[in-house]
Amino acid sequence: MAQSKADKEEWIQLFNGKDLRDWDIKIAGLPLNDNYKNTFRVENGVLRIAYDQYKTFDGKYGHMYYKTPFSYYIVRFTYRFVGNQTPGGDAWNVRNSGVMVHSQSAKSLSLGQTFPVSLELQLLGGLGKGERHTANLCTPGTQVYMHGKLQAEHCIDSDSKTYDGDQWVTSSAIVLGDSMVHHLIGKDTVLTYEKTQVGGGFVSADHDWNAGHFSSEAANYWASRANTPLSEGYIALQAESHPIDFRVVEVLNLKGCMDPKALNYKSYFIKSDNTQCTYK
Repeated sequence: MAQSKADKEEWIQLFNGKDLRDWDIKIAGLPLNDNYKNTFRVENGVLRIAYDQYKTFDGKYGHMYYKTPFSYYIVRFTYRFVGNQTPGGDAWNVRNSGVMVHSQSAKSLSLGQTFPVSLELQLLGGLGKGERHTANLCTPGTQVYMHGKLQAEHCIDSDSKTYDGDQWVTSSAIVLGDSMVHHLIGKDTVLTYEKTQVGGGFVSADHDWNAGHFSSEAANYWASRANTPLSEGYIALQAESHPIDFRVVEVLNLKGCMDPKALNYKSYFIKSDNTQCTYK
């Protein structure tokens, strides 16, 4: 039986395979869309975060943000770590990167800010020995609940397998406003948390907004929003000193027209926005 139009999933390709159109770049200490030393690039259909033009990392934490915010959605991507870490990168950033969801916008970051207020789906590559989970959660400027309890930790491990070497790995996040987020590797759910909020300081009491190089105005703004729901935001890819490639970055929007009589009704939408409905 042919799949009905209402059931057919309409994935949005955030990475077009050709260039960085529709993305904004923000690297710590540099103005918006200064792509320092060609850190973010496309080569042979692959989106690469690369450091071959760097002598030293020098705290150039960067992120590349898709132009459109989302609130209820699935973001899915395929990534691999490659090569060696850039000299000057922190020891904990070996085979370490991430995809930020519910992030603040690129243009709202302070000039020197290292990480956006966001939920980070942390990506870790195996080091050839021992266990090292991926699709973990880190919480710059945010906090979450698990099993009804507020989680004080800045980073929370998933129960994924360890992925050594330069193999491609497919991960996704099912993000449902401020109610629930699931992290997946392939089709396996490896971490779930709920009640996503601004709060908890930047990282900890010892690593506060000032340590994250927020302007005083920005620090006051985010502090004033502590314990409030974080229900939407941007998707960003992280540059954290270890080279990483992406070959797919796509989103399935789960919010839209839920009137079955409309031309653009989708059966898989779970959050209604009937202002989007179109009719004959």
